Amino acid sequence: MPSISVCMIVKNEAKLLSRCLDSLEGIYDELIIADTGSTDNTKEIAKRYTKQVYDFKWVDDFSKARNYVFGKATKDYIYSADADEILDEENKAEFLKLKEVLLPEIEIVQMHYAENDIQSVLNARSELRPKLFKRLRHWTWVDPVHETIRTDPVVFDSDITILHHPESLHASRDFSIFEKSYEQDGRLSTRIYQMYIRELFRAGDPEDIKRGCDIFRNVLKNEAISDDLYLDIYCLLAKGASIDENTSDLLKYSAQLIGGPYQCAEVACILGDHFRRRGDLREAMMWYEACLQLPCRIDIHYHGDLPLYGLSKVYNQLASYESGPLAAELKEKSISYRIQAESWKLPDVQV
Repeated sequence: MPSISVCMIVKNEAKLLSRCLDSLEGIYDELIIADTGSTDNTKEIAKRYTKQVYDFKWVDDFSKARNYVFGKATKDYIYSADADEILDEENKAEFLKLKEVLLPEIEIVQMHYAENDIQSVLNARSELRPKLFKRLRHWTWVDPVHETIRTDPVVFDSDITILHHPESLHASRDFSIFEKSYEQDGRLSTRIYQMYIRELFRAGDPEDIKRGCDIFRNVLKNEAISDDLYLDIYCLLAKGASIDENTSDLLKYSAQLIGGPYQCAEVACILGDHFRRRGDLREAMMWYEACLQLPCRIDIHYHGDLPLYGLSKVYNQLASYESGPLAAELKEKSISYRIQAESWKLPDVQV
């Protein structure tokens, strides 16, 4: 049976750490924790579970912290855990079964990462994420002729579900890291740009979005980027223009995403919000209804509860201008859309 090192980085996790570590009891052979500057009693709690508690100076770089703590591991596999995660009894049993049958050629095990009502960047209640990693890789030759070294890892998709139960979103922390990394390096990877945009859509306040838009205008000006990232950036810039009530820029950035093959729910909803705020309720209604028929690029809420809430507000405003049976009918529609919005749920699995 393979041995497992659990590796964690923590900071000010005193409220959550014991819950996490208690849930992991029995699955690992080694527990390694790197503290990145806690000011509460996180380290004292960690030391109740392991002697391998280290200090790592935080440099606004999660990858460096993870590389550090992974470098301390000595077992066959490394399980990467965060303090706000839980492995419940059912999934702990599945994890232990996995240990018994884990083939030595498997290098990465993916597990379902499930969020509760506090959503970060997922467009579903869960998605597969790599969580268990073989510590040492053995090189293998493949192909009977023109042979070569296999460079792709052997990945196994397990049925294990990790429960992510944070107390709150970490968006403000993440935004500052995005901004600082961009300032230092002058560019980020496409994956990180797209994660940044998704977090801005999901949790950014107007100032966060304004700073993000400034960065992405520079990206458009100075970098060669993929068509997908280009369209995601235009979605964000349309949102920023709407917040600023800049109709000219809103139409400029929306133009490529409201017709042809690139239509998306995000821009339709942004336009719905824009026209509703300006009192053009019939136009707003048209865009909100379009959202429900269009795919989303970035944030599935723009295809779900957000346009439903928008329609509820539109019909409520229309009802205020009428009286008698028509007002009652419009009010009833407003209530119906609000109920639909409140009952809307994320899909179970991210596609």
